Parts: sequence; structure tokens; C-alpha cells
Amino acid sequence: MKSISVHILRDCSAVGGGASRGRAFSYRFTRKSNQTRLSFPNLITTSYGFKSCSATLSVVAEVEEKPKFDVHKTALLVKELRKSFNSGRTRGYEWRVSQLKSIEKMIDEKEKEITEALHKDLSKPELEAFISEISQAKSSCKLALKELSYWMIPKKVKTSLTTYPSSAEIVSEPLGVVLVISTWNFPFLLSLDPVIGAISAGNAVVLKPSEIAPATSLLLSSLVEEYLDNSAIRVVQGAVDETTALLEQKWDKILYTGSARVGRIVMAAAAKHLTPVTLELGGKCPAVVDSNINLQVAVRRIIAGKWACNNGQACIDVDYIITTKEFAPKLIDSLIYELEQFFGKDPMESNDISRIVSSSHFARLVKLLDEDKVSDKIVLGGQRDENQLKIAPTILLDVPEDSLIMQEEIFGPLMPIVTVATDGLPFGGVGESGMGSYHGKFSFDAFSHKKAVLYRSFDGDASVRYPPYTPKRLRLLKALISGNIISIILALIGWSKD
Repeated sequence: MKSISVHILRDCSAVGGGASRGRAFSYRFTRKSNQTRLSFPNLITTSYGFKSCSATLSVVAEVEEKPKFDVHKTALLVKELRKSFNSGRTRGYEWRVSQLKSIEKMIDEKEKEITEALHKDLSKPELEAFISEISQAKSSCKLALKELSYWMIPKKVKTSLTTYPSSAEIVSEPLGVVLVISTWNFPFLLSLDPVIGAISAGNAVVLKPSEIAPATSLLLSSLVEEYLDNSAIRVVQGAVDETTALLEQKWDKILYTGSARVGRIVMAAAAKHLTPVTLELGGKCPAVVDSNINLQVAVRRIIAGKWACNNGQACIDVDYIITTKEFAPKLIDSLIYELEQFFGKDPMESNDISRIVSSSHFARLVKLLDEDKVSDKIVLGGQRDENQLKIAPTILLDVPEDSLIMQEEIFGPLMPIVTVATDGLPFGGVGESGMGSYHGKFSFDAFSHKKAVLYRSFDGDASVRYPPYTPKRLRLLKALISGNIISIILALIGWSKD
């Protein structure tokens, strides 16, 4: 039982008695079980009728702190999940299908709540939330349900003559207890998609959603607890401390989606335990726009992939455009026209474009835009509203190569256009963009170990492979390995080609 002190500063105007002076009162009340009772034994009532009354309450309470999710609690969690995995619970086809069907049911039944959470976190329009997150997650689930039995079938491979008589196959084995650390820009899809893969492959899994999308993180925690098997599938909410505690543990696989900076931290932590990782990171992703194209279609697709896709906060969107100096003015005019068709004359007032996810990301984008050698390169947009975390679609022309905006992934509604001559076109690379892959069958493979299995018969066991190693046996083995029929016959009858 906790006691709480409530201090009330009352300021009331009375009918017929003038304005009463502000008076302070202090009361205590107790809380028993789930009931709260307020008692004001010393409150003096009068015959005045109050016309208006306002009170300021400050509550000083003894509140039980939420238990900290530390390394010890993380270790216990992993131990519980490993016990569940070792029992064989997650390996069976029936369990995998039951969990996938539960996810499918969850998405169908909670579509409204998912849409609302995405709007709270990113102001995602309902249509965008459905197309880019809800329907995609549902499709991943349907694909896994349809193909899982095929994915699980061992794949036959040839054996060599030296192991005759034998057969061999590659079996997709679950890795064990895996950790998925998801990102904030598609917080529902990019949390569930790898989890679907991990479940399909027969693993126990912990999901750590991004704290930068708190509404979706909270919803995922609630939905997983309600719909899925919590003995094998769990969600851990939190920020740096919780993620650090999770990374201290030994996992059988870690999948991380996010920035290269955090990717390095994840990989370093995984290296301590020789844990394999899949890293889905970002990078500079240009679009090369030639003059010999359908300009309207090209521009509409660029806009749809940039500003209508989470307002540029996606690793698959166009980071910048490369075109020729001669074609750039025509391209810019088309972009300006089509942007108005999409988002109206004032895109800051449009309900069809997402906001920036947080104040820190907003400040980062403003820093890129306000750099001395960049700010005068704006040909469209540049407006921003910090209170609403909105930045208008912005086009910049020929920003310097050494500017910040060209040195890091933009991940926002800013679009530089770089003009060249044809010989100056770059050819891309990998590295900072990560390693490994997931989505669909690739997710199943990412969380599976391809175990080589050799089956050998007891029939036809040839003594030629066993000691003592006589010259005749050596000739026969060489002939068998060479596959030359004549050599084999000669070796069997004791003749030599030499």
C-alpha cells in the first residue's frame, strides 16, 4: 500500500462573495489494491456558489520503479528460450505453421491499431501504411505458409565415388535462439519480416523493436504476447541499455537493420561469441536519369520512391540523381510539376506525406541543408517546421562532392541532383551497405544452417580402401577416382597401363 501526498492550489471566483484568495490545501489518500479513494476531511464548505474554479495539483508519489532489464535478466530470458528450443518445440512443421497463422490472424484483426501506431510514430498516411508495411508483412506470412513444406525438404546432392555406396543431402536446420534488432522507418514490416523468417526456420526468437518508433514498439510487444507462443517468441522494448544487455548474450544469429554506425557495434559484440550476423544497412543509392526516357513516368516513380515512401526515410529510396547538365533543367521542371500534383502547392500542409521521425533526425537533416556550401543550391523547397517535424520536399542542384549531404546517407526529403558528362558516371560498391540478406525465402535461409548429411549403406563395402595399402589397391583406387573404365578393368585384373 502506497500513500500519496496531493497538494492543491485552489483559485476560485465566487458568486455573490467576490473572488476568493488563492488557498493551498494538502491532503493524503491511500491506494488499496486497484481502488483509489480521495478523502478531504478538512475541506470547509460555504454557502457560496462557485462560478468558476481552477486547481493546480502536484502529486508526490512513492512509485514502484519498473524493473531494469539488465544483463542478468537478459541472461535468464535467453536461458528460458534456449530451454524451449532444446526441447524441440520449435522444430516441428506444425509449430511453425501455427505461429505463422497466428501472425496472419494478428495482422488481419489488428490492422486498425497497426495503422494508428504508424501514424503516431511517423504520420504515415493510411494508404502508405497499408501498402508499404501491413500488406507486405501479410505477403511474407502467406509466402512462408505456402512454401514452408518445400523449403524444409532436404536437397539431394551427388556423392563422390570414394564414399560409395552412399547418398547425401543438405538439411535446413534451425540455428537456435536468435536476436532480431529492427529499425524505425518501417517499424512494423522490418520487425515482423525477419521474425517470420526466424519462425519459419524453426528458431526461438527475441525481437528488439526500435525505441524511436515507440507506439509501434509498444504495440508489437502487446501483440506478440497476445498472439504468439511466448515460450519461444519474445519482445524486449527499450533503448541503448536494453540493446547493450541483449548484445552481451550469446546468440546463434543476430539480424540487425539500421545504420552502419550501430552495425559496427552489433558486429563487434557478435564477434566476441563468434555469432553470425546479417546486417541490413544503408548507403548512397543514386538514380541515373538519361534524356532518352519517358520523363513523366520516370519522375513519378522517383517521387513515389522518395517522398511518397516515408518521406525519404528508406534505404531503398533514391538518395540523389545523376543526369547531364543539358537535361537537368527539364528534369527539375518535371519534378516541380509532379510534386505539386502529388502533394499540392504547399506540401507542408499535405496529409499524404510522412513526417520526420524525431527531433534529432530533424536536426541532422537541417544541418545537412544549412551547410554554407549547400544552402544556396536549393532550387525547390527547404521549408521546415520543427514543431511538426516536417521538412518540405527539397531539390538541390550541383552541391559540392565534399559536402556533408554527399558524404552520408541522407535518409530524408532532400534530393541533390548531380550533373556530369557521361564519362563521369560512378560505378557502385557494397561495404557500408551491410552483409547478408532477408525477405521471403532469403529470411528462411538466413536463419537456417545448411547441414551436410551423408548416408552410407552397409552393402557393397569395398576392402580396397582399408589397409594394408598394397600397390594393387593403390592402382585400383586411382583408377576408381579417375573414372576411367579401361583403367578400372585393368586394375581389377592386375594389369597396368604403364
